[in-house]
Amino acid sequence: MTRRRRQFSPEFKEEAVRMVLEGERTVASVAREFDINASTLGSWVNRHRIESAQEERQPVPGPERARIRELERENAELREKLIFLKKAAAFFASETR
Repeated sequence: MTRRRRQFSPEFKEEAVRMVLEGERTVASVAREFDINASTLGSWVNRHRIESAQEERQPVPGPERARIRELERENAELREKLIFLKKAAAFFASETR
């Protein structure tokens, strides 16, 4: 026999997630109360946290965005130089043995 996959309404999911986030309860205890799998509830909670974190981000103003791009470019360049220096150090260390 094939088990039918259960469908949960958005309201049901929100209520279960709210109980975990606002209360002092664990995912497992709320899952037992709602008769759902703890990993299912855990994924709902994680998805909610990711979505709420994205909503909280503020857009970066133009001059700051340009500065961030410049710093990211510099960071990538320094990372490449570090990789090169590590390889050079390993090469010369192996030659001295």
